[in-house]
Amino acid sequence: MEGSRHVPVMLDRVVDLLAPALERPGSVLVDCTLGLGGHTEAVLTRLPQARVIGIDRDLEALRLSGERLAPFGDRFVGVHAVYDEIADVVRDQGLDHVDAVLFDLGVSSMQLDVRERGFAYAEDAPLDMRMDGSEGITAADVLNTYSSAELTRVLREYGEEKFAKRIADTVVRVRETEPFTRSGRLVELLYDVIPAPARRTGGHPAKRTFQALRMEVNDELGVLRRALPAALGVIGVGGRVVVEAYHSLEDRMVKRAFVDVTRLDVPEDLPFVPEGHEPPMRMVTRGAEVADEREIAENPRAASVRLRAVERVRPDRGAAR
Repeated sequence: MEGSRHVPVMLDRVVDLLAPALERPGSVLVDCTLGLGGHTEAVLTRLPQARVIGIDRDLEALRLSGERLAPFGDRFVGVHAVYDEIADVVRDQGLDHVDAVLFDLGVSSMQLDVRERGFAYAEDAPLDMRMDGSEGITAADVLNTYSSAELTRVLREYGEEKFAKRIADTVVRVRETEPFTRSGRLVELLYDVIPAPARRTGGHPAKRTFQALRMEVNDELGVLRRALPAALGVIGVGGRVVVEAYHSLEDRMVKRAFVDVTRLDVPEDLPFVPEGHEPPMRMVTRGAEVADEREIAENPRAASVRLRAVERVRPDRGAAR
């Protein structure tokens, strides 16, 4: 299968971080971003006592990963859902908690590779960008209906695009003549609008705009904002949540959520920690871990990864025990 050539970012380190939580008989991992199943395949191969529930909103990803993971039989089950529905997914599988949760955020290699999905700016394709192609607005809808102010916000916040307002104003002006339908026309516009000196630095001039549109179309930050507390709530004692983030806003959100559950809830000058006030979780990684130079050379996507992990050390109210 074509997708099997793709090796997930920091794969060995991710499996090492998950392993202590998945070495018990009957342990369960929820892979919230299943994609082509690379992480899940590694876990099922190296941790023979573990089972995996794989979540993906992309039906094609579920089909392809299902074929790839078929040799593992009932140790794997794929679920069509958005990962902020993790609590419902766990309950529907008859479980009151799981032992580990994994997020590998952003667009999958399969989505980039399939030209018709419109995620990649290197080829002309329909401006879709939906991770679940069966519902929701498309990138073309965003470009053709958002006001200049709304487009500016999206490009600035999600793409960190310095020329957000100039791009937005131009999009609004030219769509009056002809609505946007294909990525090639948008790329041409970006080459025209972004000044030549800026085009020569920071990668492809369309990179930031395409990222911003994808994040808006799929509500990626909103989904993550809802998913993090849900994921932290479904793991039992000894369980771990591991997250790979590739965008500064995503990593900031992950960092904040992890700090909240690992911070002491007592005054700093208190000489002891009263019973019941210990944090429910501990940091497993020291800050965010990054990929080494060798991996970045082999897989450029690894250059922006930030890897964080926490472990539940005691139950708290509303959490799985």
